[in-house]
Amino acid sequence: MTELHEVAGNRVDAEAVTYPLNKIFRYTDVRVIQDEIVSYDFENNKIFSEKREYPYDYLIIAAGSNPNYYGIPGMKENAFPLWSYEDALRIREHIEDCFIKASQETDPELRRKLLTIVVGGGGFTGVEAVGEIAIWVKALCREYGINRTEVRLYLVEALPDILRTMKEKNRIKATKYLKNRLKVEVLTNTTITKLEDDKLYFGDGSSILTSTVIWTAGVKACDMTNKMNLPKGHACRIEVDEYTQVKGFDNVYAVGDIALFIHEGQALPAMVETALQTGKAAAMNILRSIRGEEKKKLEPKYHGMMVSVGYYFAVAEIMGVSLNRLFAVIMKHLVNMHYYFGIGGFELVFRYLKHEFLYKRQHKPALEAFITKKTMLVWLVPLRLYIGYYWLMEGLKKAWDGWFVVEMLAGRATDAEATASLTEEGRKVFRIVSEHTPQWYEWIVDHVILPRPMLFQYLIVLTEIGLGLAFITGTFTILAAIVGIGLNINFLLSTGMYPETYWLIPAQIAMFQDAGKSFGVDYYLIPYLTRQWRYFVRNRKIKLNLFRE
Repeated sequence: MTELHEVAGNRVDAEAVTYPLNKIFRYTDVRVIQDEIVSYDFENNKIFSEKREYPYDYLIIAAGSNPNYYGIPGMKENAFPLWSYEDALRIREHIEDCFIKASQETDPELRRKLLTIVVGGGGFTGVEAVGEIAIWVKALCREYGINRTEVRLYLVEALPDILRTMKEKNRIKATKYLKNRLKVEVLTNTTITKLEDDKLYFGDGSSILTSTVIWTAGVKACDMTNKMNLPKGHACRIEVDEYTQVKGFDNVYAVGDIALFIHEGQALPAMVETALQTGKAAAMNILRSIRGEEKKKLEPKYHGMMVSVGYYFAVAEIMGVSLNRLFAVIMKHLVNMHYYFGIGGFELVFRYLKHEFLYKRQHKPALEAFITKKTMLVWLVPLRLYIGYYWLMEGLKKAWDGWFVVEMLAGRATDAEATASLTEEGRKVFRIVSEHTPQWYEWIVDHVILPRPMLFQYLIVLTEIGLGLAFITGTFTILAAIVGIGLNINFLLSTGMYPETYWLIPAQIAMFQDAGKSFGVDYYLIPYLTRQWRYFVRNRKIKLNLFRE
């Protein structure tokens, strides 16, 4: 949910922020059921949907929260919340539709209304949403022939500053970036009193016409908790004790946004870290109850806050330390990767990196666009096969020349001996290599390789043959490319490479595009190993027949 603004602002594909629960819990004893609970019987340990009854020994209520419209007339009916996957898609499609209509509209007032976008709420979600949209607007203007000065972006906040929970200097940095770089009009000390169709009213009596109001100003738990006969506090959140147990019930727990956990006289905020920590506390205390152990109190620890304002700017406070722009952006990605790893391991981390850096939908600067350009793998197949043929023939030639029986690495020749049979061009290459060979590598050659010549001859020949077979069959292609480049570097540092073989290094770099997944074994092998790894992580054992999920 913390990445929904990236979908709404067209930075990433919609699938980037979703991952099926059945994949997360595959190969575990967790059973995922998609159903809507409509009533609760806490006295008899049962919950009910329209058609089914679910008895329980322990119940964890982790249903999150809903947008809080604070009773503002017309807000729920006419604004766009940003609180679900469907909300993000709806916003993205609506904004683009507004630009399409504006490009065809001749009435100045209607055109202005279509090109006016208001985000209500200057908290984390609001700032991130308006930042993404502001960057996307530049591309929309180019695409539909609209002057950027015609587009008006507003961020409206009732308090004196946006991002009130952050330090003042970070609030100022974020505000300046929004105003000066992204051309967002930041309205603080401004309350919204009514949204009537396409007209937004403010507390001072002024109003603006807009086709797009995105509401991010607060959350509440009422929609769910109104159906529950449980103790509730502010914003209808369920009151829990220091163990995250619902007050008055030994086997019912509430976690995340829906729980009202009081720590040092203050309610924990509706944040990711709150959800993670209360969720873990509930799980561990249930296990302790089952084992007959004493439950453990939750002592919340917050590590910091981060807010991205578009792709290239962020503010962050980690353990009380404010990070500069670059490190804030990096930290934002690192925290996201840490979160994804906790859910689905490296598989989800790689998926996140792919969408954030390779498949980004927004306009890219030239260098980034060139680096992340998608390509059809099939065009790499002939090159992969030729690389494989080269390595295979190199290995077989060495075998035929006696590398398995005669010591070829028995000693280091003098410069005169080494260059005696070379052409003038070859002598130049040799001199360059000799002059630039690092001392540490010469030490390795003299003390590790040369004392064991036959061992390394076997390794070189078998590696070259193995590389040939790997590239030809498309098996572990990326790993083969890494080993091949390493072998080329080894030759460069020792005997040198002939100019006509330099093509190998860039050609093998091209194999990093997963070239083995087109007409290669990797098409079947890599997904199989991914499933095997997922099963091993969850069960600490291997199951060979995981050919299909």
